Parts: sequence; C-alpha cells; structure tokens
Amino acid sequence: MMLQPHSRFLLQTLLTRAHNLDKAVELDYQWIEFDDVRYHVQVTMKNPSILLLSVSLPNPPPEAMSFDGLPLGAIEAIKTAYGTGFQILDPPRDGFSLTLKLNFSKLRPDEAYRNSLLTKLASIREVVMGAPLKIILRHLASRSVAPELDRLVAIMHRPNETFFLVPQADKVTVAFPMRFKDSVDTILATSFLKQFVEARRAASLSSAPSCSWSPTAPQELEGAPKETLSANAGFVTFVIMPRHVEGEKLDRTVWNLSTFHAYVSYHVKCSEGFMHTRMRRRVESMIQALDQAKPMEKTRSMNNKSFKRLVSFLTNVFRHSFIILNFVSSKSLSFLFAPSSQGLNDVNSK
Repeated sequence: MMLQPHSRFLLQTLLTRAHNLDKAVELDYQWIEFDDVRYHVQVTMKNPSILLLSVSLPNPPPEAMSFDGLPLGAIEAIKTAYGTGFQILDPPRDGFSLTLKLNFSKLRPDEAYRNSLLTKLASIREVVMGAPLKIILRHLASRSVAPELDRLVAIMHRPNETFFLVPQADKVTVAFPMRFKDSVDTILATSFLKQFVEARRAASLSSAPSCSWSPTAPQELEGAPKETLSANAGFVTFVIMPRHVEGEKLDRTVWNLSTFHAYVSYHVKCSEGFMHTRMRRRVESMIQALDQAKPMEKTRSMNNKSFKRLVSFLTNVFRHSFIILNFVSSKSLSFLFAPSSQGLNDVNSK
C-alpha cells in the first residue's frame, strides 16, 4: 500500500467549506499526521470566505538544507504549484513554519477547477518537503546537475533525521539510513527490507529503480557526518535514472522517496499487528484444548450419584412389580383352574 500525497482530513475540510460558503461557520482545527507534521485550519465568523492554513514541519537537523525552517526551494515550489490563488503570510502564525491564506470568493466557480485546486492544497506536505528533492530530480530529467547541489545533499524527512542524495548528470543515488526505536520493529524492518530488495529482481519490475540493502553505510556516504550514519536496520540505496522522472513520473517519484521510511514503518506495524492477532488466536485455541483435556471429576461424581439413584429406584419398582405380579398370578390361576362350583362359591363368598 502506498501513502496518498494529500491529507484526507484536510481535503475533506476544504471541500466541505467550499460547498458551504453561504453558512457563516467558525472553524479551528488542529491535528498531527505521520512524521510529526502539524496542521491548523482557521475560519472566522467575520470573514467566512477566508481560510488560513498553517503547517508546522519537524525541526531540520544541522546537515539538512533549509531556509527559515523550510526546506530549500519550498517557497518557489508553493508559488509554482498554487499560482496567485494563495497568499503566503510573512511571518507565519506562531509555532508554525508556513501559513497560507485562501480567499474562496476569488476562486473560479467551476467545481472541477475548485476540487483540483483544493486537492493540490491538501498536498501541501508533498510540495514543501519534496521541494529540494524535486529540484535535483528535475535536473536529472534534463541530464544536468544543479550548480548549488553538485555534492552530497542531506534532506530532512523525519524529526531530526535525513536521507542523502548524490546527484550526477545521468543518475541520482538516494541512500536511507533506517532507524527504529523499538527492537521488534528493527527486526521486522530488517527482514522486510531484505525481501523488498529481493522482490526488485522479479522480471515484472525490471524497469523499476535498482535497490540494494546493506548493514553498513554505502560508499556514497563517505562524506556524511558520523552521527547521521547510525542505522540499526541497515541502509537502503536507490539509483534513480532519467526515465524514472519523465513527465508525470516526477511527482510520484518525489513523493515515494520522501515517504519511504513511513511506507516501511506502516508495513512493519501491519506485520506486527497481524502477528499479534495470530498469536492471540493460537493461545486461545491452546487454552480451549487444555480446558477440554481437564478431568471432569465433579461432573463424573454427579453422574455416578444420579445413576445410583436411578438404579435404586428401578430396583424397587421391579421388586414391587414382581410381588404384585405373583399375587395376581396366583389368584388368577386358582380361579381359572379350580372347579367351577368352588370358584363360584369363592366369588360369592367374597
């Protein structure tokens, strides 16, 4: 499963507001998504057609290329993606890295255009955090190297964590140090990454970027700071060629690389949850089998007592029935086989 580039909750909020502009409703939503990206949406009763969207990104580590808390090229990427339909507030709201102002009343009434524009706005994370990566890969598509990015480049993708790029005219090498806090996650991630690399060898994936995994840092990261090379789940390396960033492939490649660690973490957590479910079911079945194997002493004693009472009752019934039967039989036989006069006399005497 691949992560979607847009925030589903943000897109739902924007579309709901766009379809209810005639209603003066105050909005004040804050939430956090994966990799510690925080959003804040505000709409006031005084200006119901004005929406403020603030985004807070993780603090970039020293080796990452950033400007005023934003990745390199983020402002230019926003202007290119959204045009003049949005206003960038300077300075942004307190506690946030970026604040955009959207005036719904100035948008074209075309519903398809609005939906497309709001979907782009819901993908603000992709636009901002993928800006430096997009610059490098756009130069790769033209088989060139950006003058200011002709060396080992560190790009932030998680709080205080980066991945690295080695730009060249004919290819870009992307290396991810894979770190996990939980020891179980580390084991599962290592196994997952090894299988991930093996799957790349399938004939159906021959056109995909080449991929490799190693327990130690690859040679391309020789110039990286030592503190950034601590990876308990190894290193994953991709080689991106110009054919991987042609046309519409560029945005998809940027997003997939920017969220690769989140993609691995998602599948690790799913695997862990599946294993826990299977283990619980297995334990439940074993407990059920053990319960069925227990000797039923109390039930047996109760059954024995009931059986003894039943036998005693039937014995008494049979005994009394036999006595009555003997009595009736003797009287009947004497009546049948006695002389007729005597039998009549006996009957009359009675």
